[in-house]
Amino acid sequence: MPDLADVQTMLKVLRTMGCECEWSKERHEARIRVPKNVTPEAPYELVKTMRASVLVLGPLTARYGRSRVSMPGGCAIGARPIDQHLKGLKALGATVELAEGYVEARASRLTGGRLDFDLITVTGTENVMMAAALAKGRTLLENAAREPEVEELARVLNKMGAKVSGAGTDIITIDGVDGLKPVDHAIIPDRIEAGTLLVAAAITGGDVLVKEAVPEHLEALIAKLREAGCTITTEGGGIRLKGPSRVRAVDVKTKEHPGFPTDMQAQVMALMTVADGTSVITENIFENRYMHVAELRRMGADITVDGAVAVVRGQSRLSGAPVMATDLRASASLVLAGLKAEGKTTVSRVYHLDRGYEHLEQKLNALGAEIHRVKG
Repeated sequence: MPDLADVQTMLKVLRTMGCECEWSKERHEARIRVPKNVTPEAPYELVKTMRASVLVLGPLTARYGRSRVSMPGGCAIGARPIDQHLKGLKALGATVELAEGYVEARASRLTGGRLDFDLITVTGTENVMMAAALAKGRTLLENAAREPEVEELARVLNKMGAKVSGAGTDIITIDGVDGLKPVDHAIIPDRIEAGTLLVAAAITGGDVLVKEAVPEHLEALIAKLREAGCTITTEGGGIRLKGPSRVRAVDVKTKEHPGFPTDMQAQVMALMTVADGTSVITENIFENRYMHVAELRRMGADITVDGAVAVVRGQSRLSGAPVMATDLRASASLVLAGLKAEGKTTVSRVYHLDRGYEHLEQKLNALGAEIHRVKG
């Protein structure tokens, strides 16, 4: 597992419940022991720092018959309600109440049911899938998320003894079992970190092999980078990108997997600020995911935003400037722009970066960048 701030937050959530969690920085390994009885609650002070903490809601309700999880609250990149999570638990027979900012769910035992998600949600699909793994009978999830991470969760559950089929398609079937057993598992490589490193090579005209990156997880990004003039091959158990002296402008529309990932939109926008031509970027997933635009403009980017559409007119150069990260992927886009910009770029609030990238500055330095972390 990567040494990320979000991983440490989830371990804190588990410890709060009474789980024993050991973290080995050297082995990149977490060991979790779950006692017979836990405190089935995720408090606000942890959930507010990482929305994904809400993923304990389904498993706790399924295994212990009750759960109390703080409502996640606001999110910098837009509204991310958990109504589909709650709809799923209700479809499995749970009673759900909202009280004092917390979701309280109860069920003596969940029972299989059919759920047609109103919209595609990754964490919603994962939460209900985990709950259904211990429900009595068969559960059918329709309009399910198809992301590689959903497939990976299904693999982990099946290793534990669950019966999940169809993950990776929009219809997932789960036949509930009475219990799950402990397993050892090495998780899939992070496709968004891999994609960010590919864009780093593209924006600098570099030649980089991203080891262990999975091409099938990055097909939409690879197609756009090739369209922009990059040469991409699979070799050595990874993906190699050779960037041109200047990329061509391409249009991008974010969409649920297997479409272009919203988590790569900011990084590709940074690339398009120095492209030859004008590109049009349309953000279809989150309504407030252009907060990096103002910071890129400080570096000389020519970007016009109208609602969900950003028009990027490529410039021959960017200039270094002090900029501020507003969220995880925005912070990555500013680092990428800084690699290309003339002069020095200082990115503040990089704690956002640490949520999803492990020692990114060290990896970029190993590729020839001049980047270092300064304590404020």
